[in-house]
Amino acid sequence: MISKELIEEILSVALSRGGDFAEVFVENKRVTGIGLEDGKIERMQSGTDIGAGIRVISGEATAYAHTNELSREGLLRSADVVARALGNGDESRSFDLRTLRPTVEFPVSEAPDEVTAEHKVDVLRQADRAARAVDREVIKQVMVGYGDVVQEVTVGNSEGVFVEDRRVRTRFLVNAVAAKDGVIQTGYEAVGTVTGFELFKMYDPTQMAATAAQRAKSLLDAEPAPSGKMPVVLAGEAGGTMVHEACGHGLEADLLQKGLSVYSGMLGEIVADPSVTVIDDATLPDRYGSYAFDDEGVQSQPVTMIKDGVLTDFLYDRLTARKEGRESNGHGRRESHQHKPVPRMANTYIAPGKADPEGLIKDVAEGVLVRKMGGGQVNTTTGDFVFEVAEGYLIQDGEVGSMIRGATLTGNGPEVLRRVSAVGSDLGFTIGTCGKEGQGVPVSDAQPTLLFTADQDEDLPISVGGTKMRGKANAELHKQPEIRRI
Repeated sequence: MISKELIEEILSVALSRGGDFAEVFVENKRVTGIGLEDGKIERMQSGTDIGAGIRVISGEATAYAHTNELSREGLLRSADVVARALGNGDESRSFDLRTLRPTVEFPVSEAPDEVTAEHKVDVLRQADRAARAVDREVIKQVMVGYGDVVQEVTVGNSEGVFVEDRRVRTRFLVNAVAAKDGVIQTGYEAVGTVTGFELFKMYDPTQMAATAAQRAKSLLDAEPAPSGKMPVVLAGEAGGTMVHEACGHGLEADLLQKGLSVYSGMLGEIVADPSVTVIDDATLPDRYGSYAFDDEGVQSQPVTMIKDGVLTDFLYDRLTARKEGRESNGHGRRESHQHKPVPRMANTYIAPGKADPEGLIKDVAEGVLVRKMGGGQVNTTTGDFVFEVAEGYLIQDGEVGSMIRGATLTGNGPEVLRRVSAVGSDLGFTIGTCGKEGQGVPVSDAQPTLLFTADQDEDLPISVGGTKMRGKANAELHKQPEIRRI
């Protein structure tokens, strides 16, 4: 998009009045979004966002400017603005940038920007028909969404880094609404990868739609969820909402350095059961949160944050790494050129164990099986969380019983990780857009099947919130933790 020589010139101007570090981030992003409701295309958007962000760091201070003017004059003018914001000196610096090559690649066989809009719309219509075919009497509404992003970025900085990267992401989602006798329920399915339109060779959109519709239909006749502390099995297919919310955000270095993480000051300490290892790996193939370079030009790499229960590392961008005299581990991410990078997760998961997933259910005399999670919230300072259960079942005498609805899970992230009873050998992923500091980035998260139970003399680590009391009424179970959406 812009030459290495121009990047060098911009960096020279940005640091001409002093400063410790300067960076230029340039992007050309082409986005397509299509939405279908009531069998009709309600939204079709396609556009291009081109611009650059220029950052200068001096000590603890940061100046940032972004512009859509990519002419030499416009870029140098923006560089001068950030230079003046932080310094009054007069320095002359020159740079010789070196090009970094990726260590991982994410091939695309069907570029989404080369697929016609008609073909994309046809996929949505097929999914709509499949969802309604589940039961035309009770499926009242179907919403199908498609999106793709082709982003080309150039990053250069005063440490001599020069990176050019092309990123492709494609996603698809279905939301079905079922209603009967005044009861309304929803079912949701979503997939996304760092691939192109070949996504639909990996995942059948009609099967996804039928699954979402069947879940909504089944929930109409589901039992009210019980309420109380009880054993819980989180199936691998439920995805990693818990590890992302209850654990992952607390391991982002900026929250730790601000004292807003429950894990502050605990490096090297035991924070989970020895069966628990938590990893964030942006190099995974086909995962929605993957990338070859982060948004600061740092090569992606797997980061083991908790190993065998011991806290071993955090997620850093360049700024938080500088504060601790270490290197970034490739987790500086931003939504666009209009945003400064901050430490963010990519693909966060609990590593699989050795236990048979089906065997974990058989070990429970009475409890709840969660097959799909909904949204979640967490207070990163305390670790308290609350999650919705999108699909859950009662467990009776080691067998999966009746479906339940209206359930939530509440607990404390570090406490729950310390109280994992068994870790399954499977691993299931989900996708999402993670919001933090007013900007969203694509992520995925995963977990194996997990069992949470307790010995007779111990308290259970997770509370199930529902409308049907189980055993003795306990008003404390209905108190939600003070939470902070992130």
